Parts: sequence; structure tokens; C-alpha cells
Amino acid sequence: MSSTNIRRLATASAVGTTLEWYDFTIYNIMAALVFNAVFFPQYEPLTGTLLAFSTYAVGYFSRPAGGLLFGHLGDRLGRRFVLYATLILMGVATGLIGFLPSYRSWGLWSPALLVLLRFVQGAAIGGEWAGAVLLSLEHGTAEHRGRNGSFAQLGPACGTILGTVTVAGIVTSLAPASFENWGWRIAFALSLLLVVFGLWLRHGVEETPVFTALRSLHGTVRAPISEVMRRQLRGLLTAIGARAGPDVFYALLVVFTLTYVTTILHLPRMQALVATTIGAACSAACMPLFGSLSDRVGRRPLIATGALLSVAWAFAYFRLVDTRQPLLIDLAVAVGMVLHASMYGPQAAFIAEQFPTRVRYAGSSMAYTLTGIVAGGLAPLLFTALLRSYGSTLAPSLYLTAALVVTLVAMAVAHETARVPLRDH
Repeated sequence: MSSTNIRRLATASAVGTTLEWYDFTIYNIMAALVFNAVFFPQYEPLTGTLLAFSTYAVGYFSRPAGGLLFGHLGDRLGRRFVLYATLILMGVATGLIGFLPSYRSWGLWSPALLVLLRFVQGAAIGGEWAGAVLLSLEHGTAEHRGRNGSFAQLGPACGTILGTVTVAGIVTSLAPASFENWGWRIAFALSLLLVVFGLWLRHGVEETPVFTALRSLHGTVRAPISEVMRRQLRGLLTAIGARAGPDVFYALLVVFTLTYVTTILHLPRMQALVATTIGAACSAACMPLFGSLSDRVGRRPLIATGALLSVAWAFAYFRLVDTRQPLLIDLAVAVGMVLHASMYGPQAAFIAEQFPTRVRYAGSSMAYTLTGIVAGGLAPLLFTALLRSYGSTLAPSLYLTAALVVTLVAMAVAHETARVPLRDH
């Protein structure tokens, strides 16, 4: 494949996940900063934040619905069709959140509609990820699947940067009262423009050759989800285990950091936003490097090494953040995000390689979304609840360690898939 085609595929693969994670990121930030006051004003701040994170978790609980629906469609109708549908769905849902009245205006209807739109957000991103991964991975060669798969993994980091910078610009431009009253809505409304940009960039992207060949041979299956559960259960469980630790780690670094720094340490909002932006930039820079490295050393040893180092950082992170020193807070998040990238970069190829072509979209989507329920979605809620119950950061650190141990076990029992031909039969 020529370098021009690789760049085009990399851009097409990354742009959708970036825009969808922009949508997800601004929701996460607002859940930590203002949703407690806008949608749950009758509660004290930490309880209101806990309820806001409950709506955040809805986006993860709805991911399996999107994963099942779009996973089925992706293996039946093709990867390209789903990539358009999910991008439109995510952009519209996010844009509408920006126009929701507050609790003081609509009462319980306001948080109820917030939950509904959050559900749609989660369903869209649940279907998007696998398509973005397969778009670049199935176009490439066996020698570069780790690198090609990592393009889609840039979405969380780049989307976090885009979303955080947007919110930071709004925060610094407005008085706190104005930001809480209406300023937060700007970031959501911008999503409607960004989705048009994303659709334009994806225009003209061709269907992947392996799926085209499968369809020409009438090799698609009528019930991809059912086949995954009946014949690909080992691969599904292995892929879920690979995601568990990185998902919880990401929730600590990007989501819970905002609450901990602002609500517990009582530091300025901007300090938390700067730290997460720096961390996301480090992650984006390292993601393709770790994807390429996994093509040479293998997926399993790289992911396992990242998980082991992350266990140590689960405890060092709070020690650094508790100093209240801006540079040490930035360091805590940045190093954590690099360690996360060492697991997340190779993860896309590793998960896709667990399944044959006829159910690769469904299997990858199920692994991605089911893990989100028990890992990423509940993590900010559990971090907050554990801190509130025990009054110590030891409990959150032990929780993260347990999730990383799950990933280590998955790597111990998995087969190495780097440089092995994709399973087509």
C-alpha cells in the first residue's frame, strides 16, 4: 500500500473516532464541572457530581446496544455504511444536549432527556469504534496491522485534546456564572458543525477488500452476534480482558482527575484541564509508536508490560497529585497516559485479530462495548464512591490494580496474533 493511501486511511480512520470522542469528552468534562449544578442542583456538590457521573455511566451501558446493532450491520452491510450512520447519530445527540433546558426550567424532564441523549451517544460510539479499526486494519498488510489499527486509537487522545481545549477556551473567556448558565452549551452546539466536517473527510472511502471479497463469495452470516457467542467465545473473553485495565485507567486519568483536582483538592478548573490536555497530547504522540512496536515485539508482551507499569503508577499518581503542585499534577497524568497508550495502541489490532472476517465487526464491537459496562462506565462512579466511603486514595488505587490484573491474566492465556494472517475461515 502506498504512503498516500496509508495517510488517507489513517485520517479517515482517526477522524470519526476523534470527533466522537470530542463529543464524549465535553460530556465528561461538563459532568465533572457543571452538570451537578445545572441538572442536579438540589444536592450537595459531591453527591451532585456522583449523580452526574451516573449519567456518564449511561453512555457506557448503552454501548452494547450500539455494538450489537451496528456490529450486526457492519458484518451484514459493510464497514463503510456503519461509519456514516454512527457519526451522524453521535453528532446530532451531542448537539441537542447543548439545547437542553436546566432542572430549574423543566424539572425532572431535564435530567431525563439528558440520560436519553447520553444513551444515544453511547450507542453511536459503541458501533463506531470497530468500524474505524477495521477500515485501516483490513486494508493493510499483516506486518503493519498494529500500526494501522492504532490510527483509530488516536480518537480518545485527539478527541480529548479537542474537547478540552474547546472547554478551556470557553472557561477562560467567560465569568464562572456565565459559563454555568449558558457557556457550557457552546461546546455541544459546535458538534453539529464538526459532524459535517467528519462526513466530508470520510466521503469516498472504499469498503475494505476483505469484506468485499467475503460478500462476493456470499460468505456473510445472517446472525453474526449469535455466531460470536456460539463459536468465538474464547476470543471474546480474551478481548474483554485486554480492555478491562486500560478502560479503568483512562477513566482515572481523564475523567476522575477533573473531579479530584477541582472538588477534593479545590484547585482551579484550568489546572485540571491543562493536565488532561498535556496527557492526551503525550498519548496521541505515542499511540502509533506503540502500535508499530507491537508489530515487532508482539501484542501480548507490550500490553502486559504496560499493565505492570500501570499498577505501580496507580499508587504514584495520587502521591503526585496530592502535592497540589501544577507540574507534578501534569506529570502524574502525562506519564499515566503514556502507559495507557502502551496498552491501548496495540489493543485495536489484538482485539480484531481474535475474530474471523465474517464476524470481526460484531466480535470487536461486543468486546469493546461489553467491557465498557464493567470497566470504563462504572469507573468514575466507583472512584468517587470509594473515595467518599473510605476517605483515602488507597481504595481507588486498589480498584485500578484489580482491573489491570484482569488484563494481565488475559495476556497470559491469549495466543500471540502479531504477523499472523487474519482469520478468514
